[in-house]
Amino acid sequence: MKSILLLFFCSQLAFFTLSGQSAAPDKNIVMACFQHQQFEEAINYLTPVVSMDSANPQWLGLLGYAHYMNDNFTDAKKYFQRVIHIDSTDITANQYLAIMYTNNDPGLALQYTRRLVLLQPRKALFYRNLAGLFKRLNQKDSALIYYQQAYVLSPNDYKNGAALADMRIENKNYATADSILGAGLTKDSVNTILLKLRIRSAYEAKDYQQAVLPGERLIRLGDISQGALTQLAVSYYNLSRYQDCINTCEYMLNNQLEAESIFYYEARSWAKLKNFTESNELLHICLSKAISKTAELYYYNLGDNYEALQQFSTATKQYDTAFYLFKNPLMKYYAARVYETHLRNEKLARKYFMQYLSLATPETAGEKKAYEYIRSKYGKKKSPSIKH
Repeated sequence: MKSILLLFFCSQLAFFTLSGQSAAPDKNIVMACFQHQQFEEAINYLTPVVSMDSANPQWLGLLGYAHYMNDNFTDAKKYFQRVIHIDSTDITANQYLAIMYTNNDPGLALQYTRRLVLLQPRKALFYRNLAGLFKRLNQKDSALIYYQQAYVLSPNDYKNGAALADMRIENKNYATADSILGAGLTKDSVNTILLKLRIRSAYEAKDYQQAVLPGERLIRLGDISQGALTQLAVSYYNLSRYQDCINTCEYMLNNQLEAESIFYYEARSWAKLKNFTESNELLHICLSKAISKTAELYYYNLGDNYEALQQFSTATKQYDTAFYLFKNPLMKYYAARVYETHLRNEKLARKYFMQYLSLATPETAGEKKAYEYIRSKYGKKKSPSIKH
């Protein structure tokens, strides 16, 4: 009932304000609108209030926040900047301006975040945000200094440890990174962000054994982060634990992670276990992922061009490559035609035509006509079912 009354109260007072009826501005009205996510109503209530009291940082800040929550960042910036013009030490205005400028103007965001650090020098979040901005600006030495400060101020906040460890890994200071991550995982052994960083540190340091424990923990937690799990799979491979590598790859594939590298390392592991048939099947999948299907068209056109240039042997190589990659029987037909018509090699022409007959399932009228002609000429193969 209280919630309904607040909702009604907010709507009615906003309506009275828009209707021109004067009333002393009431912050409770605005808070009620915020509570019910009625940011448009809050804007309608606050706009005339601000027009009458344009130098009041409280109303300007509330209107800026309402526009921010209403995804109108242009107006949000305008009102928060007016607050800053009146009071440059306003924490809220500086915070929201820093947030809004982070993506499109990190240099300007840096100014507001520096001010926040000066205003609240014991707040780790501001140091971490400042470090993040320096990192975006590729000033990594400065970023490292402020990440360290954030970690010193609040070592129990895993975000500070993760950010500092990430920078240490980038700088190839793996021992320090591992120390930070180890301390964090002692407090929270199932923190997936820290586990993934631990795997990355071990992998990049080529200390593959140290990637195993956090990797297995990630899997038990049901995590499906492709980067970390791929590093785990490669670590198993480099440790000659081929079945574990296969199991990790299968876990990823069962969770719709189908990157080329996953098939590749599973294929290599099967080969190490002497199962070459399984390995080859996976390698064919790797090829299909590595080369776009449109490449078949390119190879066909290359063959066609080489025919026009009367470079017939080169033309057949293009058709052979296209068939090897994409298994389209028509490529066998095109190669056979070149051998028959241009190279006058009846033996090879017959071989390629017979391969075409054994694989083709012609669909168009032209394909069916060509197929029947070849079958009548080299008709030792049983005709496949032709689609009608």
